[in-house]
Amino acid sequence: MLWGAVHRVAIAGAAVFVFWIAGLIWFAATPSAEDRTEPTDAIVVLTGGGQRLNSGISLLREGRGRKLFISGVNHHVELEDLLRSSGEGVGRADEWVSCCVVLGHQAIDTLGNAGETAGWMRQQGFHSLRLVTAWYHMRRSLLEFARAMPEIEIVPHPVFPDPVAHEHWWARRETAALLVTEYGKYVASLARPFFAGLVPAGRAEIRK
Repeated sequence: MLWGAVHRVAIAGAAVFVFWIAGLIWFAATPSAEDRTEPTDAIVVLTGGGQRLNSGISLLREGRGRKLFISGVNHHVELEDLLRSSGEGVGRADEWVSCCVVLGHQAIDTLGNAGETAGWMRQQGFHSLRLVTAWYHMRRSLLEFARAMPEIEIVPHPVFPDPVAHEHWWARRETAALLVTEYGKYVASLARPFFAGLVPAGRAEIRK
């Protein structure tokens, strides 16, 4: 009887492992930008790399959005600092910075990015956005954004930082470690509503 129980546990563990590996392979598949030429109401950049900001500015200059919202900016960082770090001269940008670029200082993580952006989008009366973030961060970002603003059309625009090669990622230790971590966060985000539902309402109020 004991051996039978151990055997069943081993089979279940192997099945979970295979399922987890299959999920990781799907997660690591390179997302592509949607081939959509018409502009969205907004372009949203999640902080975390200069290439994201440069891409957002380029999209704004191309007329792919009416406004650029940068979410998760440090409270001590001003727009001029961001433009300088991206190589964009402040003087050159004066004609469009004051009306078209907005900084969000409240978010500290992806869930916060989604909530901060949702509030701004509704305040502006916007209905669509082009989301700019790193390719390995895109799936989790889309999940959180879709939950926070189901009424908003979200067009993904992933960027590909040079230090994080997406080709043959399994053969690159740092990239593989990053993807395993991001996949774990994605799975945790998927499961969060389930675990939140297990917490009694009264206890949830006390924790707040």
